[in-house]
Amino acid sequence: MWLPNSVFNEDIEEIISDARFSWREMADASVLITGATGLIGTALVRVLAAARQKYRLNLILIGSGRNSAKGEKLMRDYGLDVFIGGDIRQSLSSEAIPAKVDYILHCAALTESADMVAKPVEVITTAVDGTRNLLELARERHSISVVYLSSMEVYGQTEVEQVRETDLGYLDLSNPRSSYPESKRLCENLCAAYFSQYGVPVKIARLAQTFGAGTAQDNTRVFAQFARSAIAGGNIILHTEGKSKGNYCYLADAVCALLAILLYGANGQAYNIANPDASVTIREMAELVANEIGHGKVKIIVEVPGNFEKRGYKPHVGFTLNVDKLKALGWYPRYGLIAMYKRMITDWQGK
Repeated sequence: MWLPNSVFNEDIEEIISDARFSWREMADASVLITGATGLIGTALVRVLAAARQKYRLNLILIGSGRNSAKGEKLMRDYGLDVFIGGDIRQSLSSEAIPAKVDYILHCAALTESADMVAKPVEVITTAVDGTRNLLELARERHSISVVYLSSMEVYGQTEVEQVRETDLGYLDLSNPRSSYPESKRLCENLCAAYFSQYGVPVKIARLAQTFGAGTAQDNTRVFAQFARSAIAGGNIILHTEGKSKGNYCYLADAVCALLAILLYGANGQAYNIANPDASVTIREMAELVANEIGHGKVKIIVEVPGNFEKRGYKPHVGFTLNVDKLKALGWYPRYGLIAMYKRMITDWQGK
């Protein structure tokens, strides 16, 4: 089912052996994962498939996504039972989905920064229409638990240094880049509305930037670009001064958090997912990679591109996510920023 030397497989074994999870609760259940071909969706499929095998759970795994080729790979290599290809904005075919959908992890979204500027309408409609479709499905099928994957970007710009789930800040509604965080906010409100009006048991997960073992080597996000540059001995190029603070979480830690919220979270509530000890500025992260991965031989160069506005960089932020609410569910982060990079790179190299 997976390569024996994969670091992410070690992470999978740690997760499914974690005593915090009562896997028997999911016996004979079905789980729908939207955005199953993305980073987090794929990780969830692999973890749940491994738990099914280890504990003989008779768990039915259903995935949906836009990339049918990747969906077929999930079925062939990682144990996904059903894959539904298509646009999440269209109603999910009742014929394609089993009559029972006990758990839903709604990971589907357009997350490329450039799309937020170039295709803001698609970003908004994919979020809002797709989320409504999933909530309607959960309502019709009487799902046991639903988790909506939101983002730390819902907080916007705030002067609060340590942000809790109630500390929403400013978003510029005239900026097309706000299509992403504002649509996430609306989806969260839609979740609250479905819980209040129809009793849909939905929880909200506000994720920090997530990476580590299990991340594809061709990932286009800045953390992967830094890693590839350091491995190759090239310079790390910053397209800003790097003063904005980022919040990060190791991929396997984020999967554990999502499962904890799915099984033990309170309906209608939002939870931050991050490692507060891995909250650094972009510049600080570049320096860490240059020193720890590039062994001090990699230089950091700032080159602000001429098409800066079209790249969709988010506005400057300086806060750290507070995760006390999530820790109350028994969750804690295992890996810090250096370990996140080293485990990801080792996983890439197949060691």
